Amino acid sequence: MTTPDSDSLLAEQLLRLTRRVHRIQKRHIEECGLGVTPAQSRLLRTLAHYGSPPRMADLAERLEVVPRAITTLVDGLEAGGKVRRAPDPSNRRVIRIELTEEGRQALGRLRGARRSAAEEILAALSDEQRRTLGGLLDTLMDGDAPTPAERGGGGGAG
Repeated sequence: MTTPDSDSLLAEQLLRLTRRVHRIQKRHIEECGLGVTPAQSRLLRTLAHYGSPPRMADLAERLEVVPRAITTLVDGLEAGGKVRRAPDPSNRRVIRIELTEEGRQALGRLRGARRSAAEEILAALSDEQRRTLGGLLDTLMDGDAPTPAERGGGGGAG
């Protein structure tokens, strides 16, 4: 049975782990020498998943950020030659964001950096622990965990 204190401790551990993961990934991205921020890296990865160039509004929705944040990220990536703005062929008022060849190459290097960061982060875990962690993280991300009452933990105020 968990207690509010143990749940608070777990939440704090998750926050600390998130910060550590971010720091390690940022370092590995910086070591690539591409001049790309973690947020720009995320935008490049997201762009690569589209079958055709998306609108900035599509990117903002997918990344769960305000459109202005996408504009800033695209400005930086465009200045670095990694993306370009292109008019939509069916509606010239709509701007689509395309990966350039340089952006595709950067994406490959960034994937290597993320892989290296993941290896560093997970180095202390055995294969079995990694599988267990993966399952636990899937459960947390899906949000399908039972409520405290369903777990037998009550849930009333103390």
